[in-house]
Amino acid sequence: MLKTVNILNKRARFDYEIIDTYTAGIVLSGTEIKSIRLGKANITESFCEFSGDELFAINTYIEEYTFGNQFNHKSRSERKLLLNKKELKSLQKSVQAKGLTIIPLKLFTNEKGLAKLQIGLCKGKKNYDKRESLKEQDTKRDLDRIKKAF
Repeated sequence: MLKTVNILNKRARFDYEIIDTYTAGIVLSGTEIKSIRLGKANITESFCEFSGDELFAINTYIEEYTFGNQFNHKSRSERKLLLNKKELKSLQKSVQAKGLTIIPLKLFTNEKGLAKLQIGLCKGKKNYDKRESLKEQDTKRDLDRIKKAF
């Protein structure tokens, strides 16, 4: 098969505290999967929302396929996510009751070549939490430099 594609949402780990993660399939058209396999996608500004009992990824950017013709896809559109009913119900209940959000963390292809989206049930961080995580990153970086010197 082709090389695996890993498109990360680094901003999500900075802005949100991740409580739980799920792996979901995505309903895509032919040219969308071709663009993902080329690595032409971006999930930094996207989020997930329920419409009825179905979960959709909104504002996910998948670049138009360069060799596509009139059957090419729209670059930003709602894409349905595929999860079990039990997972969908628990996600919907936690989003409504606790005020949590669902954020895409990683877009990847599995060993069969299918596109999967790792989503996280997240709680927003406050400014002081973000400053604390920046301090932790700085101290870790400094320790790594000291270890490398010796």
